[in-house]
Amino acid sequence: MTFSAPAAPTVHVASEVFPFSRTGGLADVLGALPAAQAAAGDAVMVVSPWYQDLADAGRVQQLGALAVDGVSEVRLGHERRGGVDYLFLGMEVFERSGLYHPDDVQRFSAFGRAVLPALHHLDIRPRVLHGHDWQAGLAVAHAHLSGLPTVCTVHNLQYQGRWNIHEAAGWTGLPDWAFQPDFAEFHGDLNLLKAGLVFADRVTTVSPTYAQEITTPQYGEGLEGVLQRLTAEGRLRGILNGLDLDRWNPRRDPYVMNYSGLRGKSSNRRRLRQEFGFDRAPVLGTVSRLADQKGMDLLLMALPQLVKNWNVVILGGGDPLLEAAFQGWNLHPRVAFVSGLNEALAHRIYAGADAFAMPSRFEPCGLSQMIALRYGTLPVVRETGGLKDTVSPSVGFTFGPATSQALLDACGEALAARRDKADWERRVREGMSLNFSWDASAQAYRDLYAEVLAGR
Repeated sequence: MTFSAPAAPTVHVASEVFPFSRTGGLADVLGALPAAQAAAGDAVMVVSPWYQDLADAGRVQQLGALAVDGVSEVRLGHERRGGVDYLFLGMEVFERSGLYHPDDVQRFSAFGRAVLPALHHLDIRPRVLHGHDWQAGLAVAHAHLSGLPTVCTVHNLQYQGRWNIHEAAGWTGLPDWAFQPDFAEFHGDLNLLKAGLVFADRVTTVSPTYAQEITTPQYGEGLEGVLQRLTAEGRLRGILNGLDLDRWNPRRDPYVMNYSGLRGKSSNRRRLRQEFGFDRAPVLGTVSRLADQKGMDLLLMALPQLVKNWNVVILGGGDPLLEAAFQGWNLHPRVAFVSGLNEALAHRIYAGADAFAMPSRFEPCGLSQMIALRYGTLPVVRETGGLKDTVSPSVGFTFGPATSQALLDACGEALAARRDKADWERRVREGMSLNFSWDASAQAYRDLYAEVLAGR
């Protein structure tokens, strides 16, 4: 198989992309947005690391190698599927198991330096370079400095790629003037996300509400001043993520008893109850990282009261203290905690639970609430970020304060609604009818690219 360079593609740069590499929602976005743009007729490429785990799968066509200043040899791999070209950059820093490690600032500095040389080596001339999160921040900076139109998307502002600037400056290949507060310096550190933000022509977040929230001290993670300036300049906006409707489709989902309405939903509920030995009380599910951001400690504190009226099934991993605490609840007949990632079980929870808990302290967008709605499982969510943008109180159940009592109150509202069969079924039908496809989001990004190009 030979490689033919796409003409003037939109080039997405990201640390993970489904189905090749994945730890969370970033990979899902990179698996869906480029495909939606390609389906609309665009030339689209995704550039991502050639991780050892991906390389071992033997799925990628090798395209040779090149030398990059300040970086070890860069091997190039390619695959094309669904109308999208995927370019993988293999380097010594990625020759270990797993995606992320303590020295990631150095690893993704090498990756960011290699993106443009790799594209030039293959005679690929991007129409726009679109970087995602801090791991792509340096690629955005170098692209801007080389004259390319650029977009930088923040999927989670909490993670910024910081390192002592005196040690890290030499990793970046940036000019000396870039290491000052107006550019890549942040309180004595190199900040790769800040580099992407300040150099990008446009900055986006993955929901409109999150774009507003991050300009405040409560959510700005120390970068609210930069983001306020971007807002004033018209360079910051929120574009809501979509959902991969082929992957998340209860009518064709290979992991569940397929259904399109309330009757099929009840069959999956019965199966989930049987799987965990639950009684006939309603089932509250969650699929989540166990992290402070996700408010899983609030769910833990609420459990003693929740189990009086709910069966609760939790799938996730992360904070070892939270994991141990949830594990201890497995002795309770109305609680099931399963540690780690389990794709099949996640689908069964979405299909079989009555309600779905997301008590996030902040949520840039969130996909789980969209999946839950599509599967007829009503979300119980905190009013923040993308949760506020996607869950109407007329369909799901929302609360404001980040407290266990507020979560309990919202679950109480859900319980009351479930006792009213007509109200519950109306909510379920309305939720299942919502359209979260990537089409509108993909078009919004295409319009944004056109705006950037017109400005040049």
